[in-house]
Amino acid sequence: MKAFPRGRSALSLLLFTLSGMLSGPVLADEAEAPLQLVATTAMVADVLREVGGERVEVQGLMGPGVDPHLYRQTRRDVTAMTRADAVFWNGLNLEAQLRNFLSRLAQRKPVFAAGEAVPAEQRLADEAYQDQPDPHVWMDPGRWRWVVEGMRDALVELAPAHASEFQARAEAYLAELEALDRYAVGVLDSVPASARVLVTAHDAFGYFGDAYGYEVLGIQGFSTESEAGLARIESLVDVLVERRIGAIFIESSVSDRNVQALVEGAAAEGWAVEIGGELYSDAMGPAATYEGTWLGMLDHNVTLIARALGGEAPAEGRLGRLGQQGENE
Repeated sequence: MKAFPRGRSALSLLLFTLSGMLSGPVLADEAEAPLQLVATTAMVADVLREVGGERVEVQGLMGPGVDPHLYRQTRRDVTAMTRADAVFWNGLNLEAQLRNFLSRLAQRKPVFAAGEAVPAEQRLADEAYQDQPDPHVWMDPGRWRWVVEGMRDALVELAPAHASEFQARAEAYLAELEALDRYAVGVLDSVPASARVLVTAHDAFGYFGDAYGYEVLGIQGFSTESEAGLARIESLVDVLVERRIGAIFIESSVSDRNVQALVEGAAAEGWAVEIGGELYSDAMGPAATYEGTWLGMLDHNVTLIARALGGEAPAEGRLGRLGQQGENE
């Protein structure tokens, strides 16, 4: 089993606020009023709810199937963020369309970029994006641990009277994170070495591949703002045919048009490629389901990938909860 990174406080790595304005707890009466928080992505919102418990009320802006690369704030979003005690976003250029607004908002209230908790040396980058970091840090439990610890520390700063509660809840959540990672290592290692190639709609699984030893090939780059050219699709068709890759994957928040083009292109070359299933990349599953949590999202992805690529994994996932409608943690 791989070792989990530990060390310096993740809070120091957060984009706390651009003005460094927080000088005391946000709550006037911490015993009564929960923190009013807004989170851009469902992954960030889920961690805040898990660690904050009843001490927080979290409004998430982006629901299932929403692409954060393209998302623009609505009037309702602006109102919610303006009224919140604090705002949390992934950062690392994931919510590119929100950056200017959040930068201005940070002059007036605490704004945390959760992904900034991952140390710079642990971030992946691509020359095609002028060495900007890959923002999809939630795809690797080891790196996501830093994010969880960073949000825990942020909550302690916002409501220090409840520090012990936040710390205990974070510890319990991180234990679940590590258990899921052990499961992932086991089932993903059951896939034949030659089949450990993950082809997806866009390059959201780089951290996943880095964590579990898989080659990752995205049709689009880190951001869905980029368009996949014909040359890229033709190149990937050649890879599918030459390496006899049997399954590729669509994503819940990205059009399947380019993935279908790969299937058709491979078929024209005499090689049948299957759609291995739908992965959760930039958004989690439906609300009020296990897949609508970060733990369930990753469990779904790990289980689906392992089974589609020839490995062994229980269809219902680590805890037997995948596909159970209306069940949430």
